Amino acid sequence: MTITKPWAWASTAGLLAIATLAPSTSHGATLDDVKSRGQLRCGVSDGLAGFSSPNAQGQWQGIDVDVCRAVATAVLGDPGKVTFAPLTAKERFTALQSGEVDLLSRNTTWTASRDNSMGLTFAGVTFYDGQGMMVNKDLGISSAKELDGASVCVSAGTTTELNLADYFRANDMTYNAVSFDEADQTAAGFDSGRCDVLTSDSSQLAALRLQLSDPTSAVILPERISKEPLGPVVRQGDEQWMKVVRWTLYAMLNAEESGITSANVDQMRDTPKSPDDARLLGKDGNFGEQMGLSNDWAYNIIKQVGNYGEIFERNVGKGSPLELDRGENALWTEGGFNTACRCGRANATRKGALSLTQGRPLRPAITALETTAHVASLHIHSTSQSRTAVA
Repeated sequence: MTITKPWAWASTAGLLAIATLAPSTSHGATLDDVKSRGQLRCGVSDGLAGFSSPNAQGQWQGIDVDVCRAVATAVLGDPGKVTFAPLTAKERFTALQSGEVDLLSRNTTWTASRDNSMGLTFAGVTFYDGQGMMVNKDLGISSAKELDGASVCVSAGTTTELNLADYFRANDMTYNAVSFDEADQTAAGFDSGRCDVLTSDSSQLAALRLQLSDPTSAVILPERISKEPLGPVVRQGDEQWMKVVRWTLYAMLNAEESGITSANVDQMRDTPKSPDDARLLGKDGNFGEQMGLSNDWAYNIIKQVGNYGEIFERNVGKGSPLELDRGENALWTEGGFNTACRCGRANATRKGALSLTQGRPLRPAITALETTAHVASLHIHSTSQSRTAVA
């Protein structure tokens, strides 16, 4: 299902005002708004294979789409209760800031400037990516270091454009930028010979290559010129909603790590392998109620949407047209970056029970490994105004 864009009529001045305003206190109860409306309004890409695009039947599919469905399932118990708003790169932040969407899940890079200066908060990482370069095979180029003087097709107003300039400057090379508003336009420009190189996130290059008249004619070079941790975004100032989205991601990761899938989740709930699994699936404790959700919120996500591995495989993995390896998106136990906080039990409060923190400072319930993974993935951009655009 798709909504129209009610913000499209706003004047340019109005849009600029919205984009620079701090979030109002009215944004502090998104969870209640979604519940009362009975629908999650989710901003997605206006067409990127593997992440968010409509299929032949007009049904939205992709990793970002499945994140929207997982959040809707956590809150409303039904992955179908989502209204998708296809947004361009220029529209996405305004739509979230203005309250037209509740959640932005649109292949958006987590950067310092976006996280600190736009009234937005990133809830986590759904895909670890990096910017790459694609060229025609007949050029005989095997490295990005051979691209001095090349013409490069790039999406305007994105971090992709900024990273491109940084890379060529750092390597004392020159290039001619051929800019387009949208990713599919860059692919068309590359396909028609308007440029020698097409640059974007590597996963996006794999998707755009499928749009070429001869996908086998192009090769993606091995270099990655940036880190691009992509993830869902919410409005700043709504801690409860941010935690709902974050723990939705954690639930899917924890499920994969525990071997809980959409096919076996009923059995795993009946006979959980560990106390953590019992808490995750609502068999023990009241973790869901603590977030304002039902206690079977995670069970519903896994049953109806799947764990992270299932989502990855069907949308961008070996079982998809993109045929991507897990790489950095593998679990930490398999050499990747993906890990999650666990559904640990609260400190003991019964009479005579010893608090787990008694005698030492309270510390966050986060593993050192997760901290390392997130530090490794954060994409630090300058906080100047020019750095608030992103891929």
